[in-house]
Amino acid sequence: MGMMIEGVWHVEEPASGSADDGKYRRTVSSFRNWITPDGAPGGEDCAGDFQAEAGRYHLYVALGCPWAHRTMIVRALKGLEDLISLDVVLPKRSAEGWVFEPKPGANSDSLLGRQALHEIYAAADAAFSGRVTVPVLWDKKRQTIVNNESSEIIRMLNSAFDDVGARGPDLYPEGLRADIDAVNAETYRSVNNGVYRTGFARSQAAYEEAFDELFRALDKLEARLATRRYLCGDSPSEADWRLFPTLMRFDVAYFGAFKCNLRRIQDYPNLWGYVRDLYQMPGIAPTCDLDTYKQGYYSISELRNPLGIVPKGPAIDFTTSHGRERLNGSAGQNAAAS
Repeated sequence: MGMMIEGVWHVEEPASGSADDGKYRRTVSSFRNWITPDGAPGGEDCAGDFQAEAGRYHLYVALGCPWAHRTMIVRALKGLEDLISLDVVLPKRSAEGWVFEPKPGANSDSLLGRQALHEIYAAADAAFSGRVTVPVLWDKKRQTIVNNESSEIIRMLNSAFDDVGARGPDLYPEGLRADIDAVNAETYRSVNNGVYRTGFARSQAAYEEAFDELFRALDKLEARLATRRYLCGDSPSEADWRLFPTLMRFDVAYFGAFKCNLRRIQDYPNLWGYVRDLYQMPGIAPTCDLDTYKQGYYSISELRNPLGIVPKGPAIDFTTSHGRERLNGSAGQNAAAS
């Protein structure tokens, strides 16, 4: 997977996030500044002068990455396509990590003309040490990375640009924040990161622990969605759009490539209807690409797929009727158990 040490790219063995107990541990994101409406610091440890401005910021994403997918979704839902530009890396990582094709091209770096994402990290910090991940939110004015933590980027996209042309729903309404935060915390550990804890486990015990926790969480979500259309409130919120990318990839990638094979999402009536409901909302389908997911998750890996053979199936149709219009969000919220 590789990493940077003092600004230099180094190739290393995959699954290095696993410790001696075989459990996978995700590294912490490194760039944590915030864009704010007036440019004031977004927190105690944040630098200021990252003011929301049309055309100032740029997103680097990978179509296969669920964390990057969140940012693409919120960018579309908030109508930010003309305010925040975007580049997409090639679907498969190489020895150089995430890379671009030469310009011009659909997967080229149109902004800086770099060949690899680690060069963009080095441009932001010549002494950077750590993982080179997507998404990356870049500031064209200050020529640096603002943030590479997806959960924080989507919060910025949701609210910081309201006065400079953003539109669309508030995905983190004040009255639902406690509920959204609670759902996010559980789904992050057990589902979003749970599939990686399962797939990247390096011992049978670690695998089974993560596997069991994952499917307990999916069972709980299935029950929650039996009486409410969305996870929190009457309309899709941040909690839904954080869960959705994992569900989109589950049957085509995690079920096989990560051995998350107790049940498919299609085997859960409520989750299966729910993911189709979200997929069919305006602007969402163009952010999804099942073939790219398979190319990425089934790429050559000494530990998981040494031959690099990509499966042809499964056949999944997210456009069929979901039937979830019958559920009322607020009524379900009162009736369902968390």
